[in-house]
Order: sequence, then structure tokens, then C-alpha cells
Amino acid sequence: MVEDQLALLDKNINEFWNKFKSTDTAGQMAGLRDTYKDSIKTFAEKLSVKLKEEERMVEMFLEYQNQISKQNMIIQEKKDNLLQLIAEVKDKKQELEAVTAKIQDLKEEYSRKKETISAANKANAEKLKRLQKSADLYKDRLGLEIRKIYGDKLQFIFTNIDPKNPESPFMFCLHLNEARDYEVSDSSPHLECLAELQEKVRKTNNFSAFLANVRKAFTATVNN
Repeated sequence: MVEDQLALLDKNINEFWNKFKSTDTAGQMAGLRDTYKDSIKTFAEKLSVKLKEEERMVEMFLEYQNQISKQNMIIQEKKDNLLQLIAEVKDKKQELEAVTAKIQDLKEEYSRKKETISAANKANAEKLKRLQKSADLYKDRLGLEIRKIYGDKLQFIFTNIDPKNPESPFMFCLHLNEARDYEVSDSSPHLECLAELQEKVRKTNNFSAFLANVRKAFTATVNN
């Protein structure tokens, strides 16, 4: 815009010079001078207006640029926050996957232990069933009574051992330990060979022979 105004001014000056060269009258010179002054004044006013408009445009451009800079900062901050949130969500997802895997492992371990315990309980039930069967078989012949007492123990009570006192009880306790082996304790009267008999029945699993051997040991204490 300023270049256009300067070109217009240059054009007016040239026109003035041409008119000035073509006449030498004082009136015409005065008119030309006034015309030139008016042209200069008009040009100056227009130029001033244009400069003010351009100043406002520059100010508006700078303000707009400042706003864009602020918006870019806000956008970058939001982007950083979003990236941080995504990273946190990813970490939480990994933690959740780890916890889920741990829970699954615990479930599988619990299932295995449950099966093991179930199998052990079944084996114990079968073992106790055999014990009860053996007890019933020898109850009348050996004068044997079996009682279930505290701690999941079985108490074996023999009678008809002491001829002088047939009702006198001879007893011991038995239970299955954590290894599911026979564990014998609390014999009355005390039998020195009880530990040896326990090891033997663990190896042979012949409980009937074990009961017979215990009865023999009790009989030997009476004879001695």
C-alpha cells in the first residue's frame, strides 16, 4: 500500500513539473502550488491512515501469534499428560495381568492340593476301613475293641490277656501322620518293642500281623 502511495506522489510531482514547464504565468503557478500542497496533504493523510491500519494489523498479528503460542503450550501440556496417563494405564494393565496370572496359579495350585488332599482322604478312609475290618475280624478272637478318640486317633483295647484278670485292658493308640504312615503311641503297659513293630507294619502294610504281634507283646509282659 505504501509503495502505491509513493508511486502516486511521484506521478503528481511529474504532472506538476510538466505543467510548470508549460506555463510561466504567476496565477497558474500559484494554482499549481496550491494543487501540489493539497495533493501532498491528501497523500499525507492517506499515508497516516494506512500506517495506523498497518500498525493495528501488526499488533493483531503479534497478538494472534501470542495466542497461538499459548495454545501450543496448552496442547503440548495436554499431550504430555495424555502420554503419562497412557503409560500409567499400561503399567496398571501389566500389574492386572500379573495379578490375574498369580490368581490363576493359586487356583491351579489349590486345585492340585485339593486333589491331593482328596486322594489322601480317600486313601485314609480305605486304610481305616481295612483297620475296622481287621478289628471286627479279631474282636471276638482277640478280645479287641477300637475307639475313635481326640486328634483323629484310634485306641485299640485288648482284653482276655491276663488269665487272672480277663477284663484288664491292654491298649495303644494309632493315627496316620502327615506322610500317611502308621504312627503308634501311648501304649499301656509300655512296650519296648512298639517302635520296632511300627516300622515293620509301615514296610509290610500287614496290619493283621501287627495286631497279633502287639497282642503277643502284651501277653509277654503278663508272663514276665
